[in-house]
Amino acid sequence: MLPLRLGTGRACGSPTVPSTGTEPSPLPEHPSAPPPACPPRYPAGKNLLLSWAPPKPALGLQDKVTAGPQLERGGDPSIMAHSVSAFQAAYISIEVLIALVSVPGNILVIWAVKMNQALRDATFCFIVSLAVADVAVGALVIPLAIIINIGPQTEFYSCLMVACPVLILTESSILALLAIAVDRYLRVKIPVRYKSMVTPRRAAVAIACCWIVSFLVGLTPMFGWNNLNKMRRTQELNASHTQFVIKCQFETVISMEYMVYFNFFVWVLPPLVLMLLIYLEVFNLIRKQLNKKVSSSSNDPQKYYGKELKIAKSLALVLFLFALSWLPLHILNCITLFCPSCETPHILTYTAIFLTHGNSAMNPIVYAFRIKKFRTAFLQIWNQYFCCKTNKNAGTTTAELGN
Repeated sequence: MLPLRLGTGRACGSPTVPSTGTEPSPLPEHPSAPPPACPPRYPAGKNLLLSWAPPKPALGLQDKVTAGPQLERGGDPSIMAHSVSAFQAAYISIEVLIALVSVPGNILVIWAVKMNQALRDATFCFIVSLAVADVAVGALVIPLAIIINIGPQTEFYSCLMVACPVLILTESSILALLAIAVDRYLRVKIPVRYKSMVTPRRAAVAIACCWIVSFLVGLTPMFGWNNLNKMRRTQELNASHTQFVIKCQFETVISMEYMVYFNFFVWVLPPLVLMLLIYLEVFNLIRKQLNKKVSSSSNDPQKYYGKELKIAKSLALVLFLFALSWLPLHILNCITLFCPSCETPHILTYTAIFLTHGNSAMNPIVYAFRIKKFRTAFLQIWNQYFCCKTNKNAGTTTAELGN
């Protein structure tokens, strides 16, 4: 950069005329700015270092994302990085559709249990816990996932607080599924002592433990296992108490080591393997009981066989949908961690996300609509509250719910 001199009448950076001896020393170059425009003229001999400095470059949007404390005063850190694209609009539409199916379906499950005294045993307590988690997935997690997908500019821990509810509620759903599997196993293994061992009080304690564990697992990134230090090292920010403004995305704040080593290898994969073993044992017990019933020439072996076969099919469907919904996303996380150079197509990532959220919409069908008590309760709610019909067969309906 050529020195800037006064009194030459030439543009900045052009060849200079010999100095008269009255001009100040050349100004130092700005380390990152383009060649500055000519400053206003001052009387000869005036100290330019005290009266003028090269103009600072305009702070672009990408600079605002990472500058943190260098944001211009009065700037809005919540400015979106870009407008919503057509692909994002399609993603948002599908997520909203999943929420519109998940929330009413799971609310109907909770409503049915609340209305009918016959649905108050331990099994349905676990189903209600699962339904509550699935309602929260549709009403809270999906809107937050849409916000993260858009990617607003926000402070690091604010983005982390948006990402953590996803981890809490999905872990709660997984533990509720595991509790239901254990409950089904106990029903088959100890049918006589089941009611004395699995009381509503003990079921409530188990549900409370599941939610406490879910909060601890989901809030672990808030306790320090996140990407803050990594991002600070990348951006060379040494101050530990400064505002760190980022583009809010899930993988930006959540550590992939946490997602793979802790979340998947500890809190997703072991429950999946445990459920597989439990269901295999349940199938084995059901097969033995069916053979025992048939060989003893019971009063109605075909009825018993049909009931047990239906339970077996439901358990197989539960296991299949759980694995189908959760494994793809965690496998993609493993690929991201163990193969950083591998590029995952966006369509695969979005499909995996849809499956995890869609599992909340599937659960009312699997756990409710395949159970006769629920079907009867749903029909009663529909006729009484939506069709405004009085139930003429109230005695018959009550009897069906009690069976």
